[in-house]
Amino acid sequence: MMGLRASELAMVREVYLYCDSTPVVFAHSVVAHKDLRGAWRGLSGLGNKSLGTVLFTNPRIKRTPLEFKKISRGHFLYDRACACLPEKPHYLWARRSLFTLHEQSILVTEVFLPAILDLPL
Repeated sequence: MMGLRASELAMVREVYLYCDSTPVVFAHSVVAHKDLRGAWRGLSGLGNKSLGTVLFTNPRIKRTPLEFKKISRGHFLYDRACACLPEKPHYLWARRSLFTLHEQSILVTEVFLPAILDLPL
């Protein structure tokens, strides 16, 4: 989706988003290493700060339509997302979108964990 070559370096950021002490979303982001010196230069120093704040406060950042997928055991994102879960569900739902700034992109995938269904509306 990003057009990266197999030998091209990229930064991968993985975080769990919590509601109180319960993980509800596993987020996986990928940006080409070369773009960390360009449009996405601030991302390598985010630490615990929200990537969403960066992506949604800059009106020049464009987002592709969301893509959705049901993932299960054996899919690398399922396995990574379930690492902190005491009980593994049969499947999880994920969505992804590409964010672009100055023709440089970051791929953001969110995997929804079972506890998200227990949150109040």
